[in-house]
Amino acid sequence: MTANKIKVQSIKPPLATLILIGIVLLGGLIVFFWAIGLGVITDIFAYLNLLQENPPMWVEAPVVMSRFLLLPSIIIFVAVFIITKISPQPKVWSRFITIAILLILTVRYIQWRSLSTLNLSNPLDGTFSIALFLLEIFVLFNSSLQLFLMVKVKDNQRERDRLAVAVTEKTFQPRVDIFIPTYDEPEFILRRTVIGCQAIDYEAKTVYLLDDTRRSAIAELAAELGCEYITRPNNNHAKAGNINHALPLSTGEFIAFFDADFIPSTNFLARTLGLFQDRKLALLQTPQNFYNIDPIARNLGLEDILTPEEEVFYRQLQPIKDAAGSVICAGTSFVMRREALESIGGFVTDSLSEDYFTGIRLSSQGYRLAYIDEKLSAGLAAENIADHAKQRLRWARGTLQAFFINSNPLTISGLNFMQRLAHLEGLLHWFSSIASVFFLLMPLGYAFFDIIPIRATTDDFLFFFLPYYITKLTVFSWLNYRSRSAILSNIYGLVLAFPQAITVIQVMLAPFANGFDVTPKGTKSDRFSFNWKLAFPLLIVFILTAISLWSNIYACIISAMHESPAINEKMQGLNLGWIWSTYNLLSLGGALLILLDVPKPDLYEWFNLRRVIKLETIASDSQIETYWGVTTSISQIGAHISLTHRGINQLLQGESIPVSISILEENINISGRIVATNIDQDFHHLRVNFDALSLEQERKLVTLLFCRPGQWKRKNSPGELYSIWLMLRILLRPKVLFDRTPKINAIEVGQRSA
Repeated sequence: MTANKIKVQSIKPPLATLILIGIVLLGGLIVFFWAIGLGVITDIFAYLNLLQENPPMWVEAPVVMSRFLLLPSIIIFVAVFIITKISPQPKVWSRFITIAILLILTVRYIQWRSLSTLNLSNPLDGTFSIALFLLEIFVLFNSSLQLFLMVKVKDNQRERDRLAVAVTEKTFQPRVDIFIPTYDEPEFILRRTVIGCQAIDYEAKTVYLLDDTRRSAIAELAAELGCEYITRPNNNHAKAGNINHALPLSTGEFIAFFDADFIPSTNFLARTLGLFQDRKLALLQTPQNFYNIDPIARNLGLEDILTPEEEVFYRQLQPIKDAAGSVICAGTSFVMRREALESIGGFVTDSLSEDYFTGIRLSSQGYRLAYIDEKLSAGLAAENIADHAKQRLRWARGTLQAFFINSNPLTISGLNFMQRLAHLEGLLHWFSSIASVFFLLMPLGYAFFDIIPIRATTDDFLFFFLPYYITKLTVFSWLNYRSRSAILSNIYGLVLAFPQAITVIQVMLAPFANGFDVTPKGTKSDRFSFNWKLAFPLLIVFILTAISLWSNIYACIISAMHESPAINEKMQGLNLGWIWSTYNLLSLGGALLILLDVPKPDLYEWFNLRRVIKLETIASDSQIETYWGVTTSISQIGAHISLTHRGINQLLQGESIPVSISILEENINISGRIVATNIDQDFHHLRVNFDALSLEQERKLVTLLFCRPGQWKRKNSPGELYSIWLMLRILLRPKVLFDRTPKINAIEVGQRSA
């Protein structure tokens, strides 16, 4: 696929780069002077080490209750568990209590770590001990910031239900333009997107296809479907430039935006436009939802269990940002007020994340941005792990360019404190990959370099660390509305930890070195493939971690035979080392399995839809025979049907049989051919491939498959215990290797359509 490049220039001096380099150099100098024994530095660390060896009593596990050190963890676990059961969905009161408990435990944990666990006895241990502590503080700060912002989250469903009445009753019917920017996407994907946009139940709308590749086939497609077609002589500023070029060529008061692979439900405008009766509302974002299985779930063989990777962002983070007035424009499935967009000069063009920074510009001008947690559209998720990685790394690069452009949410005028705080949380999120890499590598220091970065007893861990960890594990999934478990989040994060950490560093040093690459869509494969590029660093760490695990366990056994204070201190570090290594080893194993792409031989998605059908075929005596049945799954190219009548298999005789199918509830009549049959108990199963569809038939079928209001249901992620079981199960018996063959959606034998 041809890359769609965007060239941008830095608008501000790279102050963020200078600060980052300055911090690294300062830290390096301090370590260097400590290592060579510079008096002042050495004395300072010797004094700090003395304080760590003699901490205040309140950061030591109480000796008098050594038999009851698990009691705080048990009490807090029971308390938060009861809260989550009384309030299955987070409410204002239950969320506030839970967050308060977590924040208190976080402060308690930080006090313990900072006052008694740092090992500053020598430069090597001290350097890694301080680095580990600072990265922990960074992660804890970002998660605590997220918790703090979460307190203000509220449900706005009643408001949008009330305001939607004006649209459905047609008292509020502004003119809406629907923009579909496209660059090199396959025609069959664009076709159903345009048809879906035209199927929106709203009269005052105009659909525009914005073709940035000047393809004659796409111009012909627009003419065939009856939508407006706009192109331009160049590709300056990529998607943002494409949209800005189309703005003066359209006139709607509002503009709805859909990526080339996203299809709205018929009630999209009915559920979104009503909120724009507030004149200060400039942008309304809805969730991104996907009608295909994301590559992570598919590669693990857990399609029906795992939620898509984006669910955390749209279930938890967007409501947080909505409450803070800092909603993220996600680039598709949103509506914008034209007047507001024109007031800031159109979409921002100096970053890869034009949508994100356009939203920031609108906020800085006093406009309001809103988010509704209602799935009103669906698109194509990245179809393999390489494209998934490309997409996420582009998001990271584009977001972090905030530090180098005028639309920096931390410095741009017009935003309030809470808005800046919410954007800060989002920017800091990308730096967490650096911490993830360090946490992966740290246990290796125990085995190979005798590094002990944490100096603590088992009693200390039980008393200070365990209550925090157990509580966080208990409420993690509850707070994010069952979109992800903590165990699975860690595995997901490891997949891109190394390339994301490298990307973050590259952006901070050279923010505009890379252009915009479009994520390929509409691809298929008929074989397994392993992504060695992404897997290489994980494989190296996996092997080293396995070696270090056995080394640590062996050293623990040897150390247990001795009782000298020095060996006992080392043993405490080794105990933590083998536990940490075991956890990392299991997580790395799961991450590596994700990198094995399984076959995806079909370009079209199949939907489990049950619809009553009438099937007619011509018998051997030229008489029309009629059968009744129910569809079990349907796609744009065919259907699987269950009949209670026997005998059709005897008619097939090795050749396809022409049939006529009527989907009665949808008033769809399609001709096709039976290409496969199977009898299961009392049911006769057929695979029918459709003949070429007329435009009217295609419109009805696309609307049935993609545009039904309420069809995109929310799925809950498994809990922590079940997630642990799943992780162990897929490691011991990966589905992609043992429990299934390439999935072709059906019982078919014989021919199949592309």
